[in-house]
Amino acid sequence: MFKVLVTDGISDTGLKKLFDHPNFIVERQPTLKLEELKNIIGDYEALIVRSQTKVTAELLQYADRLKVIARAGVGVDNIDVNAATGKGIIVINAPGANTIAATEHTLAMMLSMARMIPQAHKKTVGGEWDRNSFKGVELYKKTLGVIGMGKIGTEVAKRAKSFGMNILGYDPYLTEERAEKLGMKKASLDLIARESDFITIHTPLTNDTKGLVNDEYLAKTKKGVRFVNVARGGIIDEKALVRAIQAGHVAGAALDVFEKEPVADPALLDNPNIIVTPHLGASTVEAQEKVAQEVSEEIIEILETQSIRNAVNMPQMSGEAQQKMQPYLLLGEQMGQLVVQLLKHAPSKIEINYFGDLIEEDTELLTRTMIKGVLSYHLSDSVNLINALHLLKGQGVSYNVQKNANNKGFANYMELSITKGSETAKIGATVLNGYGARIVKINEYRIDVRPESHLLLVKHQDVPGMIGKVGSLLGDYQINIGTMQVGRTTVGGEAIMVLTLDKQITTEVIQALTQINGLNEARSLELENVDSFYPGRLELEQVK
Repeated sequence: MFKVLVTDGISDTGLKKLFDHPNFIVERQPTLKLEELKNIIGDYEALIVRSQTKVTAELLQYADRLKVIARAGVGVDNIDVNAATGKGIIVINAPGANTIAATEHTLAMMLSMARMIPQAHKKTVGGEWDRNSFKGVELYKKTLGVIGMGKIGTEVAKRAKSFGMNILGYDPYLTEERAEKLGMKKASLDLIARESDFITIHTPLTNDTKGLVNDEYLAKTKKGVRFVNVARGGIIDEKALVRAIQAGHVAGAALDVFEKEPVADPALLDNPNIIVTPHLGASTVEAQEKVAQEVSEEIIEILETQSIRNAVNMPQMSGEAQQKMQPYLLLGEQMGQLVVQLLKHAPSKIEINYFGDLIEEDTELLTRTMIKGVLSYHLSDSVNLINALHLLKGQGVSYNVQKNANNKGFANYMELSITKGSETAKIGATVLNGYGARIVKINEYRIDVRPESHLLLVKHQDVPGMIGKVGSLLGDYQINIGTMQVGRTTVGGEAIMVLTLDKQITTEVIQALTQINGLNEARSLELENVDSFYPGRLELEQVK
């Protein structure tokens, strides 16, 4: 018998398969405090939560029997995935179950904002029959800019067309062909700003999208534009948005998500041109039933047949194989993260080459790890090792893997290149016995750099004094240098400098570096999970 604990409000209908299954006992314990949960969590094989319960590393210390944590929703922000991985606990979610709910809420918010329905309702129920203050605008023949053309963005665009709207879509992976099939126009962020009457956000929150809609972007927008955000708080700079509305440049906003929740900022709550809802994008009867049904079915499959579909953290390999491949898996993730930052664009093609001893190994998981590293930059935590290839196909990105006995000067060597049009970025790496992971090639330059969280890549002319100038400027900004490596192809030509730093550098520092005579480009490169990816103590059953 498997015991399942449900700690948040989850649909009974959605949990029916678990309730009816003879091998499962389901217990509901809503609104438990952390101390209460710590006292009982050790009795259960599976835990189902929504957003209220915080599954922390502290709590998981007491979860000795726990095999699965299920988030009845999309994100896993309230779950310490690294801590769960360290204990061999599978974390699953229901990534597609709320698509229709979020889509319809987006349209509802857009219509409510356009016709000022919440404001009119409030005044009417207050006893005022005011028909003059609420002259709205029509959606018909207006231009809608959709930032993020994933599942939800695509469904919003389809429905908006039925209102007679013209659709502009931006997504790093959106192709001209797919846009044409959807009856819309592929657009840049700047074009959406210039031409859109309404702009709706449907991207994940990443380092790249945080503060995407800021003062600078708002200044580019068409006067009278209206914004909708049912995606993630933080993509829109709320203070910048309020300033633009108060200035009369932005006509209004409809927000379901906020930088800090629950929202308490009077500038948002008391502004007559902003309508707000308390993160209701997935809050429909149908969506809640679907997410509960999806996680229920997967819990049964995991615990009875070891079959996994939507795991956030499960590599498909045995504990023995994982221990052998662990340094390569970590390095592969880092290679993917680095190479996509070098290209500056979402790729249309990925090529992976393995050399030397690696040709004897099963590199399928290593390939997935590299692809996950590449895709995560634009798709955030929606990418995992299980769905990486599926998402790659969905984005129209081709990939090719080759193995070559040539050792390229190393016992093992991996090379990852990504291409967009005529532009290509390449990373070569190896694991040196006794020394660990090394990045040994960036594009055509040979280097020797240990992957660390904060890297600085500088392209410069190969002239005397350049290293000193860069080091001196970083010192002026109180930025400590860990290591520094240089690479060049010809004497006196262009060279690169790669520095590991103790902290991330700001745009101000980058701009200052580019003022150095002979320095052609400076770029900050960030690596996530440098020390926590694939903990050595993790032991996993092979999953088919």
